[in-house]
Amino acid sequence: MKKIIFVLSFSLIAFTSCKESKKTTETKKEIEKEMPEVAMEVKTISMALEPKSDSNVTGEVVFSQKDGEVFMTATMSGLTPGEHAIHLHETADCSAADGSSAGGHWNPTFKPHGKWGAEAGYHSGDIGNFMADENGNATVEFNTDQWCIDCEDETKNIIGKGVIVHQGLDDFTSQPSGNAGARVSCAGVIE
Repeated sequence: MKKIIFVLSFSLIAFTSCKESKKTTETKKEIEKEMPEVAMEVKTISMALEPKSDSNVTGEVVFSQKDGEVFMTATMSGLTPGEHAIHLHETADCSAADGSSAGGHWNPTFKPHGKWGAEAGYHSGDIGNFMADENGNATVEFNTDQWCIDCEDETKNIIGKGVIVHQGLDDFTSQPSGNAGARVSCAGVIE
């Protein structure tokens, strides 16, 4: 008799457990149907800035892409206090001592050089100017939907481009590069 009660109790527990499991699975499926699909892929690239043109400028540049927008954060040290320019350049080649191997500003749409967002036009690499503090440190934050990381649109894809920090500030008018002076730091590992 004890054996029959035990078997019946075990069967009842197993049946109830399976029923609850099925109910939970069905509820989960209903919730998943009602929720919008949220597939947020975040792409990130990090690279080191290395000194060029006999400078001591070092740092790091991080690019991340989320929801169709690219965010850039560059942190630097070893700069002279004051304004400097930062741009994306044509290639990720930082092999030249003066950074010239990175080529000119990245300009896949063949626009004139200018300030980012200017009606007259600007290069896709024309990020702009920033201020270094009295200790030569600076942080630049920039974001745009006009760039992408590893997409098929060559007018937006930043893969294979270099980052150049200049000794001086960009005047936004001199062609083709804003007369920003020597290239004091380069990051060229956007790949």
